[in-house]
Amino acid sequence: MKRRPLLRLALLALTARLGAGRAGWAANLLGVRVWPAAEYTRVTLESDQALRTRTTRVDNPPRLAVDIDGLTLDAPLKELVAKVGTDDPYIAGVRIGQNAPGVVRLVLDLRKPVSPQVFSLAPVAAYRHRLVLDLHPSQPEDPLRALIEEQLSRPSAASPSGGGADPLGDLIARQRAAGAAFAPTTPPTAPPATPPETAPVLPATRSASPASASGIAPLSIAGNPYPARADGPKDSQIRLSHRGPGTDRLIVIALDPGHGGEDPGAIGPAGTREKDVVLQLALRLRDRINQRSVNDNPMRAYLTREADFFVPLHQRVAKARRVQADLFISLHADAFYSPRPQGASVYALSQGGASSSAARWMADQENKADRVGGLNMGENDPQVRHALLDMSTTAQIRDSLRLGSQLLGEIGQVGRLHKPRVEQAAFAVLKAPDIPSVLVEAAFISNPEEEARLLTDAFQEQLADALLRGVERYFGANPPLARSRSL
Repeated sequence: MKRRPLLRLALLALTARLGAGRAGWAANLLGVRVWPAAEYTRVTLESDQALRTRTTRVDNPPRLAVDIDGLTLDAPLKELVAKVGTDDPYIAGVRIGQNAPGVVRLVLDLRKPVSPQVFSLAPVAAYRHRLVLDLHPSQPEDPLRALIEEQLSRPSAASPSGGGADPLGDLIARQRAAGAAFAPTTPPTAPPATPPETAPVLPATRSASPASASGIAPLSIAGNPYPARADGPKDSQIRLSHRGPGTDRLIVIALDPGHGGEDPGAIGPAGTREKDVVLQLALRLRDRINQRSVNDNPMRAYLTREADFFVPLHQRVAKARRVQADLFISLHADAFYSPRPQGASVYALSQGGASSSAARWMADQENKADRVGGLNMGENDPQVRHALLDMSTTAQIRDSLRLGSQLLGEIGQVGRLHKPRVEQAAFAVLKAPDIPSVLVEAAFISNPEEEARLLTDAFQEQLADALLRGVERYFGANPPLARSRSL
């Protein structure tokens, strides 16, 4: 009879000890974030300890259930329901419940079938432990098809024609076939490469921008090494015009707004985030490119991201190659540990060492984006290792330097230059072996004056105009039709 009270006490003590152990192990949720985008939606749960999960996917109706150990149904987790917008492309609703003691079940009701990736990230930068749920579409959209459809939908574009049952599909197949053997090249009549300080600046067809129309004068530059020139090739050598009706050949410019989503990029003294200003600049430049053509072939801009979401570095390169881009321009805004540096810079890839210690430091900073933004290394590690190999070619670097020189010369007409020549370093995002690729640092966001300037419509308009002129001048010396790609 005396054993029962003793056994009961022992059980109570054991239960209390287990409860204390579970309570001591339980994680505290620090915040929840949702990043909806057309390409995929990301949900992030940040906590002070790593979380263990079990995932179940149901296809009919589509939903994803995630059991999370070591959590209780607290206020930050309940906020997730309100943070999912009604216009989210993938999540129709969220249900959260305490499935068992110390286990929370998160159910995402989905709008369409997805290929989910659920993974954990170790602490980095300002983040603690992160549990990430990436909801990718089961059947991703073909970006090249979308570009061509968008071009053909414009009022002045020609309608697709052909004898096949799917004329649009025929156009896409022909574009892919023509670009299969594409490699950067320079026509035999093109002049040899010259140092950026003395590279000729070709005249471009300029249109009145909102900034120039309003009478806003370009920023003065002391000692600008790119003086304006009145001479240049005749119209028979370069024909750059507003978009014509033809759709025989799309000239595709891949614009890559740096950072995004979980990765804010550099943050200025007033709190300006790099990811925001470079996206604004990319959208302005896209609108300009889409209104122009090269030798009656329309130009189209393709953005690696059109909204605030994270894109891994290797995927930015892969996206540009998927649409067979003629050029790749990655847009950024410098930051340094002191507020004094200022001015724009342009970088190309280097097969050897960096051209300066500053270029090496900048490449190291930009190449950290995957760690901050949150790359699923468990899923993509072999692909990432392959993509980040030195895939550069001599022709790609040569053409990238020429593109960078033209861009730098035009940027120098509207703002200060940090360096008077194109710098080189091992930027991971510039490693497409078959696309001339440059990285443009538009200004130092860490400099208070340049941060304020980056926020003005006038300066952004001037930058977009300058970048467009640089692209046009590059094509003036390196006609894209020489690459034998036709639609």
